[in-house]
Amino acid sequence: MEEAVPFAAAVEMIHAYSLIHDDLPCMDDDDLRRGKPTNHKVFGEAVAVLSGDGLQSLAYETMLSQGYNENAWKAARAVAQGAGSMGMVSGQVRDMQATGQEVSAETLQKIHAEKTGALILAACLAGAYMAGAKAQDIESITGYAKALGLAFQIADDILDVTSTAEELGKTPGKDEKEHKTTYVSLYGVERAQQLAEQAAEQAQQALVRFGKKTEFLSITAQKAVKRRK
Repeated sequence: MEEAVPFAAAVEMIHAYSLIHDDLPCMDDDDLRRGKPTNHKVFGEAVAVLSGDGLQSLAYETMLSQGYNENAWKAARAVAQGAGSMGMVSGQVRDMQATGQEVSAETLQKIHAEKTGALILAACLAGAYMAGAKAQDIESITGYAKALGLAFQIADDILDVTSTAEELGKTPGKDEKEHKTTYVSLYGVERAQQLAEQAAEQAQQALVRFGKKTEFLSITAQKAVKRRK
């Protein structure tokens, strides 16, 4: 577990940098994050961009501090892929391109899988690799992470129209204001909630072969669709 901590920290650094950049005026242009003024509102846009850049570099420095072994290499590669041009960054590009456009459910799921799901998958795979997981374990964890990512993002779509700024910690109603296609705009709140719960159930089912050892992950999937922020 001690050897996995740097990878967990690295994922959190990448997540934090992505939120700082996501809030910038050139992207989602938000003034609130976790109930507080966003980075660029406090320190200015230039510092916000540079702080995100610095966190990203520090994340890889932290992972590489462990030295080389095969499991660490696989874990670092999973994080790089999840955060990069075929993962989170690609999802953000697709999301920005889709703003103001009507997109299909298939395209929306692709956006969610990359923008949100890819980093969740990276976190799960990094932990699995550092634990010495076998091929069958990786397959199950991958199924769990992909379903969890979808459940989490559908819930996010729902909260954007059902939650308050105080509960959410960020500005609600932005998806509708920016004419973004979401699971709510495609299916309505009730059906979107059903789809989120189905995805959470799929995530839990992917863990069945592990028994009680992954109870925490199963609870995480349940909470992903019941959260208020």
